[in-house]
Amino acid sequence: MKEHWTSLASLMGVLAFLTSILHTLFPPELRLVFLGLIRRLTRNILSSYAYFDITEIDGVSTNELYSAVQLYLSKSAAISAGCGTRLSLTRPVNSSAFIYTLSNNDRVDDCFQGKPVVWEHVVVPRQNGGSFSWRPLPDEKRGFTLRIRKKDRAALLPKYLDHIMETAAEIRRRSQDRLLYTNTRGGGMDPRGHPWESVPFKHPSTFDTLAMDPTRKEEIMADLCAFANGKLFYEKAGRAWKRGYLLYGPPGTGKSSMIAAMANFLRYDVYDLELTEVHTNSELRKLLMKTTSKSIIVIEDIDCSLNLSNRNPARKKPIPFNEPPVPEMRPNAVGMDDALTKSITLSGLLNFTDGLWSCCGNERIFVFTTNHIEKLDPALLRSGRMDMHIFLSYCSFPALKILMRNYLGIEEHEFDNGILSDLEEAIGEAEITPADVSEILIKNRCLKKCEAVIKSLEALKCRSNKSKVIGNVAVKTKGSEEGEEEEEQEKRALESPKEAKGTMVGCIGKEEKGE
Repeated sequence: MKEHWTSLASLMGVLAFLTSILHTLFPPELRLVFLGLIRRLTRNILSSYAYFDITEIDGVSTNELYSAVQLYLSKSAAISAGCGTRLSLTRPVNSSAFIYTLSNNDRVDDCFQGKPVVWEHVVVPRQNGGSFSWRPLPDEKRGFTLRIRKKDRAALLPKYLDHIMETAAEIRRRSQDRLLYTNTRGGGMDPRGHPWESVPFKHPSTFDTLAMDPTRKEEIMADLCAFANGKLFYEKAGRAWKRGYLLYGPPGTGKSSMIAAMANFLRYDVYDLELTEVHTNSELRKLLMKTTSKSIIVIEDIDCSLNLSNRNPARKKPIPFNEPPVPEMRPNAVGMDDALTKSITLSGLLNFTDGLWSCCGNERIFVFTTNHIEKLDPALLRSGRMDMHIFLSYCSFPALKILMRNYLGIEEHEFDNGILSDLEEAIGEAEITPADVSEILIKNRCLKKCEAVIKSLEALKCRSNKSKVIGNVAVKTKGSEEGEEEEEQEKRALESPKEAKGTMVGCIGKEEKGE
């Protein structure tokens, strides 16, 4: 037994001696290079997998693909990570969502088009090689290693990487707070040289809370979904990826709430364009160029912003063929009003919505609102500029039920059938806007549900009676005006024979004198 222990101790001593010799003859750097060569030969010759390294820093700049992979894996890491996988939680600046990421030197499985892939998060200490860098480098080298089967390489690359970039961009957009922009006053620039100023967009309106007929809401939501998912369709059709919506109706019918609901539904930024602060058509184009994709460009009360009702109010007289045309003076010529060159024209606004410059960004929506659609030029309303016209009228019975659910917390099944019929009759006769109905419900929101419904019903009936009185007065006034017009016409008819007779006598007398 002692001989065995003696031989084992001798063997251990030999191994220790050889190890010390190896450490002396082969420094750590050389050993790392040697192990790397062995690992590379093993991967290339014996392994059936291909490996791709994606480092955090590419030279002196940040690798965009590394950030994209990090965001992409945050979507699937929490779902596909195994029991032994550790995840890190982060929350970026100006973001309302938490992001899952792989911990150091951990891995996660993924699948793309039925082909498995493996991601590994590699973190190693950075070795100080004495090289000079203009920017401070982190103490650790971070990167992702992608492992795929060699036979799947042609099918996965570069489609898989393109898919990662698109998914990461969508995650980044949805996780960040959306912004509400407005053009700077007088066409100036902010300190960063941008013509738009922004604040966080926090409007709570959604299609679920919007007081509107549910069927109409479903049509609008389906149209918005088809637009947002129509990239391939618009490319195939050869059209710019944009769409126009015209919201019109009386004041207080929810046009602004509709815009906020559209923005929250699509998670788009909103650009509120104030036309009175824009001086020229070229300035309008510059504002359009500085807008981002996935945004809604809004011009509210367009009929009140500028005089855009007629393309050419002073129509020119036709020139006879036998007369040479008079050459027109250019706007900058002497004698012309300089204000013509410092104003927005209807042509400039039309090109803004549907001209060549309107396609300098993708996935953008133009929304115009007006209280008087009859004041707008037909060229502004045609398809291709305003593709969908949405009429927002007085509060209907389905909209009333939505408002009562929002303000009083009353669902439809909680109403008595008699109360429902009275509410439907009252709201149909009242001709009241959703804004006025909301004010009535706000005043009664602190009461019990039954009392609040009764008080609201009384207010609607009172409004209905007022509408009837106003309608009767209007009918009587119209009838009296029509009666007065008929009397005037009868007087004119009675006076016309006398005038005609006098005229005939005068003409006969003149003829006799002439003879």
